[in-house]
Amino acid sequence: MKVKEVRKKTEGELQKMLKSQREVMRDLRFKISSKQHKDVRDYREVKQTIARILTVLKEKKVLSKIKAVNKKDINLK
Repeated sequence: MKVKEVRKKTEGELQKMLKSQREVMRDLRFKISSKQHKDVRDYREVKQTIARILTVLKEKKVLSKIKAVNKKDINLK
């Protein structure tokens, strides 16, 4: 999944995606270790998707804090 697609999602949707991707990663890890799944590339892609989701969640959290601080500064003046 591309970062542009991830950024369009809401925080709730991102949390759901994160949970499902972690489950997929867990299943892939077990399948790869038991030789049922041979393509390790799938595991790497899921891992990168999780990293993208976590990055966007962090960006949204920081952005909301910045907006809150800016509102407080405007109200104080």
